[in-house]
Amino acid sequence: MAGHLTGKVALITGAARRGGRAIAHALAREGASVVVNTRRSRDEAEQVRGEVEGMGAPAMVCVADITDEDAVTRMYGEIDRRFGRMDILVNNAADRHQTPFTEMTAAQWRGNVGIILDGAFFCSRAAIPRMLKNGWGRIVNISGTGHHMASYIGRAHVSAGKAGLEGLTRALAAEYASRNISVNCVSPGRIGGERSKKTAGTAPNPDMVPPIGRTGVPEDISAVVLFLCLPGASFITGQTVHVNGGQFLP
Repeated sequence: MAGHLTGKVALITGAARRGGRAIAHALAREGASVVVNTRRSRDEAEQVRGEVEGMGAPAMVCVADITDEDAVTRMYGEIDRRFGRMDILVNNAADRHQTPFTEMTAAQWRGNVGIILDGAFFCSRAAIPRMLKNGWGRIVNISGTGHHMASYIGRAHVSAGKAGLEGLTRALAAEYASRNISVNCVSPGRIGGERSKKTAGTAPNPDMVPPIGRTGVPEDISAVVLFLCLPGASFITGQTVHVNGGQFLP
């Protein structure tokens, strides 16, 4: 551990498993204090907290529905009381159900877009004033290859949310570049590994292997997120970084 993020506080939404968990580990290894957000998976989130603390980094769990503005306000209040600052925000939370478009209900549409896009809006809007106070900030949004490829079907709601997230990335990057806040997006391709019970069996084209010859692992994503938070990435903002083993070539 080089400790490049010592003294920084990082909030990761949807951090109870898979990519969020790996991101929590990666930031903790560089010294960041970690806030593990989950909507309802407290037991898994507490396990991640224990893992982070085992690395020597302070951590806390915040159970909050990020689509609820009041819940986000309460969550940031908890963070303020524990750590007194906010430096890094990773907007990772998402649902990935597959539903044929003509069978999609308004509730399903709003639910998925709400988690991805409204959640990033509420969390970023709360984080940025704290980053401005510190004179430094990093926001990393987690998008996905799905809305760039025709092979991902049944996820119109997810694709709409992720495309909007990339647009939000560029807008915030332009607005806050001169204030020492960078805003970037990481777009994962096919990531293997155990999925939650809620999303089990919904991965599209399970036999599809990227040209690199393997599916990704959560650590492939967390490594890029970490890089974007390090001093060496200070000249990078407003970018979408594709991490997909050659599955999609923009």
